Amino acid sequence: MFICPFASRHNNLFRVPASYIRILHASPGSPAVDIYINNNPTISGLAYKGFTDYMPIPSGSYNIKVYAAGSQGRPIINTNLFIPDGIIYTLAIIGTLPNISLLPIEDTRRPIIQGKTLLRFSHLSPDAPKVDVTLPDGTALFKNVEYKQITRYIPVNPGKYRVNLRIAGTNDIVLDVPNINLYPDRFYTIYAIGLTDKNPPLQVLIPLDGNSYLYS
Repeated sequence: MFICPFASRHNNLFRVPASYIRILHASPGSPAVDIYINNNPTISGLAYKGFTDYMPIPSGSYNIKVYAAGSQGRPIINTNLFIPDGIIYTLAIIGTLPNISLLPIEDTRRPIIQGKTLLRFSHLSPDAPKVDVTLPDGTALFKNVEYKQITRYIPVNPGKYRVNLRIAGTNDIVLDVPNINLYPDRFYTIYAIGLTDKNPPLQVLIPLDGNSYLYS
């Protein structure tokens, strides 16, 4: 999947990168993609629901182009992004064609609370309404979260969870998610992706965030 490193960008001035990025393909209905950074082929064939590994990258300004995999025609995303020093980003490809874009999501660096799990929610479903994320008994973990919004991390006890996505302010469940295993001393994001009334359907991805282990 990874084709080239960033080491050539600064030639002899290159230093050990202090920032990291990964890419998430969260655009429902879009094809697998190839990604070019500063016109260098960097990621090949990233499919929907896929995450890359974290890549070290020097701080600076970058041009990012996203193509349908195997295509050298017009990019479906062509954007510029500044990567600050010492940051961890998940760059999410979101929306539906032709209106897709790249959303930088910072994996916030903060101390872990010993014996706890830090959890947040990211709403990346383009046709879903505002949602509350609750436990089955209705206890709210996150409330009134709209498309493209990323909540703050909250501490929870580690263990196995079942959560519901409900239309905000109601008891109407749009997605039930059982068997979520959360381990202590780690950071997780619940990413809601997909579509509510079409395919691919609404679902969640729950990866381990890079602030769990990068810079540790």
